[in-house]
Amino acid sequence: MPLPPDTLRLRSLARVALWLAAVVLMTGALLWKCHATRTGDPMPLTAARCDSLLCHRVPHTSVLRYEGFTAYFDPAIHMSRCVTYLLTPGHLEGDAQRTDLFMADSAVAGCPQPDAYAGTALHRGHLAPAADMRWSQRALQQTFLMTNICPQHASLNEGGWANLEQKCREWAERDRALVVACGPVLERGLDTIPHSGGIPLPRRYFKVVMAPQASPGRAIAFVYPNSEAAGGALRRYATTVDSVERLTGIDFFALLPTDEQRQFESYANLQRWLH
Repeated sequence: MPLPPDTLRLRSLARVALWLAAVVLMTGALLWKCHATRTGDPMPLTAARCDSLLCHRVPHTSVLRYEGFTAYFDPAIHMSRCVTYLLTPGHLEGDAQRTDLFMADSAVAGCPQPDAYAGTALHRGHLAPAADMRWSQRALQQTFLMTNICPQHASLNEGGWANLEQKCREWAERDRALVVACGPVLERGLDTIPHSGGIPLPRRYFKVVMAPQASPGRAIAFVYPNSEAAGGALRRYATTVDSVERLTGIDFFALLPTDEQRQFESYANLQRWLH
């Protein structure tokens, strides 16, 4: 017996509704997948992932692996071109005591002596901060090796540089982990420190900061003058990782895929770091 027209119409409408619902569900799933790929949970910070993030290509250097940081040391200039380390909330805990005992690393050719800046007003500025190594007495003591030390103006060492180090601690607490790389900008025409054996005096210092566990992951860089002008708001010094690569010739995060490097290195949104 043929179905009434109204019943046929209702069945047709029901089929259309089911088809539309299926389309909506499939579209939603695809959009969710794309969104998750861009802004979802970051990749787990495994030991292998951490090692890849801490690997940079730094010309003319020997790689020195210490307990809490890695130094890319250039024996020709008696200075590290870059120091890199991982900073997590756990690294900010501990009771290791600061000794202020600066030392040469006797195993490293070209390492300067602790009195290399004697007779100047320059500070022995840490690249990897002692305050970030309280989790281990040995790691903290190693930050006083001269392979981790660069000549810094007092206003930079005690001012802008120290303020940025404190900001990094706050960001590590919030974002679960930071990868930090820092060092001098070694450009042509630098003066050398008198009676130092040829140690150059940098005019600028850089710090590259990545938050790989933030959602989404992000990176930013800062370039500070090595002078009395090294103070004031962070926005005066913020820049992209790409720009620091051009300044220094260093290829940061060199083991990451090209697309991932581009994601981290091309943009510098300071507001996302400050809020």
